[in-house]
Formats: sequence, structure tokens, C-alpha cells
Amino acid sequence: MIKTSLISRLFGVFASTKFPKFIQNIINKSYVKFMEVDMREFRSVNQYESLNALFTRELAKKREFNADSKFFISPCDAFITRCGTISFGQALQIKGFTYSVRELLGDKIKEDKKSRLEGGKFINFYLSPKDYHRYHAPIDMQVKRAIHIPGKLYPVNFKYLEKIPSLFIENERVILECKTEENGLFYMVFVGALNVGRMNFAFDERIKTNSSKRFATYYKYGDTFIKKGAELGYFEMGSTIVMFFEKELVNLTCQFGNHIKFGDTIALA
Repeated sequence: MIKTSLISRLFGVFASTKFPKFIQNIINKSYVKFMEVDMREFRSVNQYESLNALFTRELAKKREFNADSKFFISPCDAFITRCGTISFGQALQIKGFTYSVRELLGDKIKEDKKSRLEGGKFINFYLSPKDYHRYHAPIDMQVKRAIHIPGKLYPVNFKYLEKIPSLFIENERVILECKTEENGLFYMVFVGALNVGRMNFAFDERIKTNSSKRFATYYKYGDTFIKKGAELGYFEMGSTIVMFFEKELVNLTCQFGNHIKFGDTIALA
């Protein structure tokens, strides 16, 4: 944990440094070229004062999406590494590896709520370093709870997904317990990774990741309502989001192997 966390913190310092404009432009252009970042929806690359500002760039133009309350939209730009049905409390990490949904959610979520996920759906979203790193509400929703669980910061690319069983459970993560307008239960799990300096949440600045905390921190909310498409926060580099839906809440419209963008429909209620 110490090694990967230290690497991520040091990288975070470099990425946050505002170098002289000439040098910063070289860094930014090199990153965009090397990672093959598509900048067509964003400001010019020379307008970002640090590498971190480039990582966490905002869309220059608002994306359109289906506003119907039956349509869940993707919270991010990502590659779907796995999706399907939660069976015997397990979800697929990647072919050949599963992880325990109960363990991923941790001890702060009550067992009766975890049981409601059996037979429900899951989606694993992988955000690569070239992707747009902000995440958004997939539906009009209420955030009931957030749990920050400290952990390791293994990379979450295919090489490591195929190498480390239950990698998501090993890594640092933030869990949001959410409800739809019709009281449907779903969870969003934001998984840290190597070089993710921090996971940020617009609705609660108290949530501090990649810190010296050793124990889980629990946050409870009374009236935190977030509109579909509104920004939830951002990763300071690429990582993974996992979504769990209670049984019979949704039918998935996305598939394993899809490259998707924030705003694309992923499920129907």
C-alpha cells in the first residue's frame, strides 16, 4: 500500500506543478500525442496550466442525452470490461476472475441491502488515461450514503485485472449508495488506481482519498439530490467505476467490450 500510494502522491505533485508555459505546452502536447487523447470537445491543449488540469478537463460543449427517467446513462467515458448479472454474490472482474460484491461494498452497508443486489445487474467501467475523467449522475438520484475505504493503488488495466484476483477489493474506493426517484436502489463504486492522485466529489469536499487514513469513513446524507447528467466529481487520472443495481431495477443495453461516452444509454428501468 505504501509503495503504490507514495508513487501516486509523487506523480500527483508533478502533475499539479505549473511549469513555465513553454515547458508546460511541451508536457501537455506530448501527453496528448502519446496517449492519443481526442481534444475535439475540449479547450486547446495550450490552455491548461498543469498536467492535472489537462487530466481533469471539463467539456467545452454540453453533451446531449435522453432525459427520460427510464434511461440510465453512462456516468463517464470508458471501456466496459465486464457487465452482467450478480450471481451468488459475485460479479466478474474479467474473464476467469470474479469478486465478491459484499466485500467490495464493505462492512458499512447493511446485509439486507446487499441481499437486494442478488440477481441484479453490474457494470465495470474502465477509464483509460486518455479518457475524459469527470463522472456524472446516471439518473435523477438521491445520494443516501458515501463510504471511503482506504486501500492499495494497483493499476486497474487488463494486465493487472488478469493478474490479481479481487483487485477492486484490494484498492482504495469510495462507495455511493443511491436511490432513484422511484426508490430503486443502486450503488456506484469509484475505485482508485496507480497515479490517481485523488478522487473528488462535488457534493462533499470532506471525502479525501489517497491520504493517510487507515480506516473506513462513513458519510450520511438527508437531502442530497442530484440531477441526471450533473457532475459528481472527477478522477485525477484514469481509473474504474463499478455500478450495481438491485434485482429487476434495470435491463442492460450496453455490452462487454463497448467503448462508451458519458451520456450514452447503458440501461433501461
